[in-house]
Amino acid sequence: MHKLDWKLVKEEALVNDQWMHFKKQDYQFPDGSVHGPFYTYSIRHTVIIVAQDTQGDFLCVKQFRQGIGRTTVEFPAGGIETKAVDQTVALEAAKRELLEETGYQSKDWKFLYKVASHATLADNDVYIFGAKNCVRVSDQALDETEFLDFFHVNNKQIETWIQAGQFEQAMHILAWFFWKQEE
Repeated sequence: MHKLDWKLVKEEALVNDQWMHFKKQDYQFPDGSVHGPFYTYSIRHTVIIVAQDTQGDFLCVKQFRQGIGRTTVEFPAGGIETKAVDQTVALEAAKRELLEETGYQSKDWKFLYKVASHATLADNDVYIFGAKNCVRVSDQALDETEFLDFFHVNNKQIETWIQAGQFEQAMHILAWFFWKQEE
């Protein structure tokens, strides 16, 4: 055990369903004292796709986000439907999500980064991919709980939205910055 690690001494499941496992936990700190409760949750690992079409424009979506209570502009994204996740599994999920949300596919994929979504509260990772030369092959095929519009936007518009605070999800902004590093 590292000298800064906490030791889990008690855990109680508060919610455990197909979407989330919400827990109340007590920990022993490095000095031996015990503190709690701390609340954490487990949700699906996710993917974010920075997708560029053959004309050089980017595919974005608008959808309502209940956590902040408003519709946001973001990149195509979604959950990984298996518990055991590696880069290969995440790439398959990214391909599926891009197709479902936009009707586009790509043969030119690149893994950009993996990051913890919210290390203080959640245990899921976000896998970020770039997809170039995307072409439309079908209509959207949204899940029954998905209501979103997709559209094409140029590089400058994304930069403007980020600067104006209108492209507001941290993981999607991070995805953009990793995309820009690859250019």
